[in-house]
Amino acid sequence: MASKITEQQVEHVAELAKLEFPKDELGKFTTQLGNIIDMFEDLEAVDTDGVEPMTSATDRVNVMREDKAIKSSKDEQEALLNNAPETDGGYIKVPSILDESEDGE
Repeated sequence: MASKITEQQVEHVAELAKLEFPKDELGKFTTQLGNIIDMFEDLEAVDTDGVEPMTSATDRVNVMREDKAIKSSKDEQEALLNNAPETDGGYIKVPSILDESEDGE
């Protein structure tokens, strides 16, 4: 069934995902992507009538604490800032991750 997807489609998907790979590997990726699509088709064939949808793999509800701000002591703040690689005015500096350009470079 892997023949359902063409090398041109794989090239197109790679371009959309901004991926590059050597032309000699195109056949390998076409086969792999076709196999992945086949797996989804196998899953579609499974009879799921009467199976209750699940939202989690466990029966736990919410094991996290309540998200509530608490006042830290000056010593706690200093200890936190001392562990940060770079600080500025009592804040932790982090690298910018937003890219405003259209091409993503």
